[in-house]
Amino acid sequence: MAVEETGKKKNVPHGLWAKCPKCEHIIFNKDLHANLKVCPKCHNPLRTTARERLDQLVDPGTFEELDADMISMDPLSFVDSEPYKKRLQDSRKKTGEKDAVLSGLGKINGHRVSLAVLNFGFMGGSMGSVVGEKVTRVIEKALSEEIPALVVSASGGARMQEGIFSLFQMAKTSAALGRLEQARLPFISVVTDPTTGGVTASFAMLGDIVLAEPGALVAFAGPRVIEQTIRQTLPQGFQQSEFLLKHGMVDMVVERVQLKTRLSDLFSFFKAARRQK
Repeated sequence: MAVEETGKKKNVPHGLWAKCPKCEHIIFNKDLHANLKVCPKCHNPLRTTARERLDQLVDPGTFEELDADMISMDPLSFVDSEPYKKRLQDSRKKTGEKDAVLSGLGKINGHRVSLAVLNFGFMGGSMGSVVGEKVTRVIEKALSEEIPALVVSASGGARMQEGIFSLFQMAKTSAALGRLEQARLPFISVVTDPTTGGVTASFAMLGDIVLAEPGALVAFAGPRVIEQTIRQTLPQGFQQSEFLLKHGMVDMVVERVQLKTRLSDLFSFFKAARRQK
């Protein structure tokens, strides 16, 4: 007597489900996006693309992208395991974006802002010449329009394939923020998981207010590198946003569902304070 085969895998359409990297809960993608890509079980905020972040924060129909055609070059003809040019081509194909940042003008609950959003999916959100230039232009646009500047960071740090050209961006963005401060215009920085390296060591931690998402890794060097260097075990949760809040390195830890409202409240506060002066 033939035995009926069991346990055969069914063909499930690709992209219907996602797994939370923290609790491994399986989530229907439609439900995940409706929940702003926050796990409904453990409330862990999953990583987003830059355009998803814009959809979450910016009022519909108000975003005007700037410098959309700016692309990275290969000034050093850099090659590691593969040429830098190929890495750029692969990242553009994978993400549909020109580089690791989107920038422009938009409104957040009616407040007009100049903003940049980094995309970790493009070479780890690394800061090369394009990212540094576009962030600087966002700050300069805030200056010329006399509006707040906002940067949402998600980055592994400076882009090693551009060497010193990448490191230049730390000074350039910081100098632009100095000019914004002199003009008494607010800069709000939102740090998400992860925000590390040269991005942390420059504009990401220079906000008048620094907001962090729950559980975000925010650091210059990662915990593994530090432990190997100092040969000590680090405290539990070291470099996560809650630890940094406790030690005064960030101003608020904000759930993703509350972020747009919190930003709007801060813009209202700074606007009122500017009028009084």
